[in-house]
Amino acid sequence: WFPTPTGTAAETRRIDTGADMARRPVFTPLGTRPYVHEIDVEFTFHPGFSLKQKQRSIDSLHRSFLSAHPGARMLEVSGRSPLTLGAELSAFRLMIRRDGAEYPVESAFQTSKVFADGGPFTDLLGAGPRDAKRDPRLRASGELVGFEFFSRAFPLEPRTFFYDWLYVGALAGRPELVDGLEPYTAFTDIEFNPKRSINCQARSAALFQGLRSA
Repeated sequence: WFPTPTGTAAETRRIDTGADMARRPVFTPLGTRPYVHEIDVEFTFHPGFSLKQKQRSIDSLHRSFLSAHPGARMLEVSGRSPLTLGAELSAFRLMIRRDGAEYPVESAFQTSKVFADGGPFTDLLGAGPRDAKRDPRLRASGELVGFEFFSRAFPLEPRTFFYDWLYVGALAGRPELVDGLEPYTAFTDIEFNPKRSINCQARSAALFQGLRSA
């Protein structure tokens, strides 16, 4: 695995160009447990919602990581990826197969949430991933207590287990994507902020690679 870069820079600070300095994780596969390693990297973040701004941030994040690890082969795993492979690996596009049907991983994840006062909301399997993620019931049904996918129950701990299980299972069913992943050794998701989220598609992709090499 790659050593974690050192530094004491603040999480975010304004610089003269109007961009921000930020820290985000880069995920690398491991051939032994826990099969994925997380490295925090400081880079120039370009605010804005446009694809151009997102890809400028991706390029900056990758350049920062490569300055310390020049041998890495990096892949952005999100709909903002400049590479088709990275976009196809997005949880919004990657499909999981069950009972003769296919569902986006993101929709499957959202529909499986069980709350203290409701869920799982199985109708969300038929919704698009953005609609499923924004369904108001997910925020109005109390505390999250677990997951249930096609009658199989999953606990909240380990925290990323269920999401990883969905993602890795879906990816294993797409041999053309698996083959495309072969040369990559480091994965990012520019939309992922560990201060706001737990699960990350780039982490799951790196985990898949780690499990393959175990």
